[in-house]
Amino acid sequence: MSGLERAAAIFEAFDVTHRELSLAGLVARCGLPRSTVYRAAERMAGLGWLDKFGNRYRIGSRLFEIASLAPIRLQLREAVLPFLHDLHNATMTTVQLGVLEGDRILVVEKISGHRPMPMLSQTGGVVPVYCSALGRAILAYSGRETVDAVLDSTMPQRTPRTLTSKTAILRELAAVPARGWASEREEGNVGVSCVAAPIFGPLGDVVAAVSVSGPSALVRADRIAPAVCMAAAASSRAYFAAAPRVDSVPR
Repeated sequence: MSGLERAAAIFEAFDVTHRELSLAGLVARCGLPRSTVYRAAERMAGLGWLDKFGNRYRIGSRLFEIASLAPIRLQLREAVLPFLHDLHNATMTTVQLGVLEGDRILVVEKISGHRPMPMLSQTGGVVPVYCSALGRAILAYSGRETVDAVLDSTMPQRTPRTLTSKTAILRELAAVPARGWASEREEGNVGVSCVAAPIFGPLGDVVAAVSVSGPSALVRADRIAPAVCMAAAASSRAYFAAAPRVDSVPR
């Protein structure tokens, strides 16, 4: 295993429920020899990739600085952030921006305000595609190969309301383009509902989705969907304006 592969294994030991790990925890979660993990973790701490306090490790701030340079965060986030704030001000509940990564949605930005929803993923966290409004808003405009790759994989029943039938989810996706928004009602978390709309790039392809999530009694599609669609449309225009034109890219 190369040094990069060892570093990757250590990074993958961390997740939303394991934000800090001891050396023993790292060894248990990445499956490498203790001496290997120790040498790699100490070197990564010296580079700022990990922070070490006492006998515990966590992801370092240098990694956050590097990640912030990724185009999906730098260009997309900066272009749409004002509209996320507008949407949060209009709905007064949690707003999220997500992009598709394989069979998961990566939460690129989240605005909670004074009504946090601790069961929802934080910025940098992931949510399943099949049972999230963010995922459905993106899948509805994705190619069949992408849709099949997601819906042919394992789809666990997260709550009593979770749709796990490919046919049922395809029916949900088919309804999205006509109305412009996707929804899920307590499929990911009991008591929490979500409405999302797609964000499109300069070539007309779906690049992300924006959503409003909150208590089911407050997040109702008939009330929330118009504001979500308006924010998504404004975000698409802003991202289109911010994206570099093909004829301006250096050759």
